[in-house]
Amino acid sequence: MNFLTNVSRETTERLEVYAETLRKWNPKINLVAKSTLDDLWDRHIADSLQLLARVKPSTQHLVDIGSGGGFPGLVVAIVAVELENPERTTLIESDQRKSAFLRTVLRETNARAEILNQRIEESPPQKADVLTARALADLTKLLGYADQHLASDGTALFLKGKSWREEIKAAQETWRFRWNAIESKTNAEAVLLEIGEITRV
Repeated sequence: MNFLTNVSRETTERLEVYAETLRKWNPKINLVAKSTLDDLWDRHIADSLQLLARVKPSTQHLVDIGSGGGFPGLVVAIVAVELENPERTTLIESDQRKSAFLRTVLRETNARAEILNQRIEESPPQKADVLTARALADLTKLLGYADQHLASDGTALFLKGKSWREEIKAAQETWRFRWNAIESKTNAEAVLLEIGEITRV
C-alpha cells in the first residue's frame, strides 16, 4: 500500500475500517463488483486517492455525485480528517441503502460529510469548487450535472476508463469545456479528466 505513504497511520486505519465495512455490506447491497473485492485497495481506494493531488489546498466545498460505495467522495472525506482539505464534502446518492452505508462509514471513521439522499438532478445547486464522479455516466451526462452543481470557476474531476477519448469527442457536440487528461496511476488505460469552463454549445 505504498500509495498511503503520504498519510498518517490514523488515516490508514480509518481507510481499513472503511474497507472492512464495505466487505461486510457488499453481499447485501452490491457496492462494488464481487470480482474486485480481492483488489479493493488498488482497484478502488488507490484509484480514488489519486485525485487528491488535483484538489487545490483550502478547497471549500467538494461534491461527489452518485457516490454509491463511496468512491471517490467518501475516500476524500476520510483523508480530509487529517488534511483538513476540502473544508466541506457533500455526497449525493439516491439509493437509501447505499446512503445508509455511507453514514455508517462516516460514523465509524469519525469522518465528516453531508449526505444528500436524492437524485442528482433533483438536488439544489451545490456551487461546488470541485465536483467528482467515478463510474457514474458518460461525459456528456456528467457535464450536465456539472453545469447544475459546479461553481462557475470550479473544476470537475472525473475518473474515466479506456473510452475517454470517444466520450470527449461526443461531449464536444453539446458542450464547450477546457480539459486535461492525467494518466491514471492504477490503470494504464484510464485517466483522470480535469475539466473546467463548461458552457453549452
